[in-house]
Amino acid sequence: EAVFVGSGIFKSADPAARARAIVHACTHWDDPEEVLAACRGLGSAMEGLEMSSLSEEQKLANRGW
Repeated sequence: EAVFVGSGIFKSADPAARARAIVHACTHWDDPEEVLAACRGLGSAMEGLEMSSLSEEQKLANRGW
């Protein structure tokens, strides 16, 4: 089993805190209270992009969205 952590961690408000939270949540995946505790106080996540705002040239792949 594995957990994929993408670039969102590095573009968040506090990457170090988010990384610690991911490790904590993955370590205690079977304890909902611990997972919830890991999620608190992380600040802003990485800003997302609306797919419809991207031109065809900006998309890495066109898969029928």
